[in-house]
Amino acid sequence: MATVNVNRKVTDDYYRYRMPRINAKVEGKGNGIKTVIVNMAEVAKALGRPAMYPTKYFGCELGAQTQYDHKNERFIVNGSHDAAKLQDLLDGFIRKYVLCPGCDNPETELLVSTKKGTISQGCKACGFHGPLEVNHKVNTYILKNPPNMDPTAQGASLTEGKRSKRSKKAVENGSGGEGSTNASSSAMGGGEADAANASAGDIVAEPPEHGEDDTWTTDVSEEAVRARMQDLTDGAKSMTISDDTEKSERERLDIFYEFVKKRHDAGQLDNVQVHKDLVAEADRLDILNKGPLVLAEILFSANIIAEVRKNRNLLLRFTHNNPKAQRYLMGGIEQIISLHAATLMSKVAGILKLFYDNDILEEATILEWASKVSKKYVSKEVSLQIHENAQPFVKWLKEAEEEESSDEDDDDVEIEYDDRAKGELRKEVTPARAPAKKVEDDDGEEIDIDEI
Repeated sequence: MATVNVNRKVTDDYYRYRMPRINAKVEGKGNGIKTVIVNMAEVAKALGRPAMYPTKYFGCELGAQTQYDHKNERFIVNGSHDAAKLQDLLDGFIRKYVLCPGCDNPETELLVSTKKGTISQGCKACGFHGPLEVNHKVNTYILKNPPNMDPTAQGASLTEGKRSKRSKKAVENGSGGEGSTNASSSAMGGGEADAANASAGDIVAEPPEHGEDDTWTTDVSEEAVRARMQDLTDGAKSMTISDDTEKSERERLDIFYEFVKKRHDAGQLDNVQVHKDLVAEADRLDILNKGPLVLAEILFSANIIAEVRKNRNLLLRFTHNNPKAQRYLMGGIEQIISLHAATLMSKVAGILKLFYDNDILEEATILEWASKVSKKYVSKEVSLQIHENAQPFVKWLKEAEEEESSDEDDDDVEIEYDDRAKGELRKEVTPARAPAKKVEDDDGEEIDIDEI
């Protein structure tokens, strides 16, 4: 069976975390067409997650209904879907629900508290422990079906799962006594059919006999009413989450604006966890790249120089290694300068340098912006004026880039030596010959010692 890296961004062939490649089979036709993920159980085992989690994630992302048959290990997504497309979607699930945010390893487990309504993540590799930073429709399903729940108790589908839960509750409350044991299946007009259609793991409670003293009542206690209201509230929340992702981009940007504005007004934007919540919300609404455009509108004013330093960490969460987000931030800066032109127009070069020095905007993004005057965010006249005032800083960036390039060229220069230069050097350093010493021999004649 072909396998791939759990984290497909890792290209190492010897990466220890592997999983089977998704094998999908399309069945049926017309309105009844469906895609069966043949090896979902094996894939889920490699990820350390229940198989219905990624299946449900596929359904949410594709807008399709899902079905589960744990007994026969059949995991179905309605509609016709290519295996390669499902594999790409699985990468999103792995990034959100499997990989550790600290070390990027998949040795994590989900810790679900149904009472508190929270999902935490713990990593066995680096020891990380913290709340799940994802706000997705699957969260609601995970809270209702925590990882430690016996999957066979859910039946072959969500409908059977609910019926199984109701049956269990009825047995626990004593409705499965002698009366229910001896009851005729025809009393409810189809009990035998329900029992036959239920999976082997389901508990089917047969309908009790009703005598003259039996009464049908609804629990109207305060606790029961509160529980029913909570169920309705949870349902409304899940519907709201679903509706948000289906709205237009303009509407999703407005939702994100209100999300950020509420925390800004409460003075919470210096909190690291709030920063993570903002990124997660932008990701959920699929506007992560355009998030800085909203942030600029809320965070910046005529006092932008001080506000950049104050909100640097939050801005970096959106713009770090993200050229698209940086380009949208440039648009937001243009709008702020236009709004406070009397104060900020003359300071454009200094403002851009501030963003550059704080690593919020990269050199390539600024130079690309400077190469073209656009009327996308402000009028063409205002944009032209902003570009003209930015020229000193842009020129400085280009000169710095040229100097750096020149330094690199100098490093490659090779020095060649001329043999003639060597000869001249040798000639200069050769010491002058000392005058010949002359001595007299025994006969009194002078003898040149150098000629001996």
